Amino acid sequence: MPIPKKAKTAAKSKKKASSNAKKKKASSNAKKKTALKGRKGQEEQSRLWLMYPPRFITRPIIHELGHKFKVVPNVRQASVTEEIGIVCLELTGAREQVKAAIKWMSKLGISVEPVEINVIES
Repeated sequence: MPIPKKAKTAAKSKKKASSNAKKKKASSNAKKKTALKGRKGQEEQSRLWLMYPPRFITRPIIHELGHKFKVVPNVRQASVTEEIGIVCLELTGAREQVKAAIKWMSKLGISVEPVEINVIES
């Protein structure tokens, strides 16, 4: 039994829409990578120890950080209690964005210190 013409047209338009969605996603990912690279030699990766006071324990600071600045946060290690939160955070992005993110956290009252030795990978 032959397939009706309308069914063929609907299948083609679904396939085209799927292809367009894949292209948009690939383009979006490429833009994100380009935004992080910035100019040659300016991308930076910093590992930091964060110590949160009790008032920030339930606030999604790292999530806010990733949306407020063009940085990619990566939690390497964390320990959170009701009294304090200690997080080893890796930030990757343009140097000025990483510095701005660190300054923002410090202004909030979060203690930010560079990681002296790489305990996680050793």
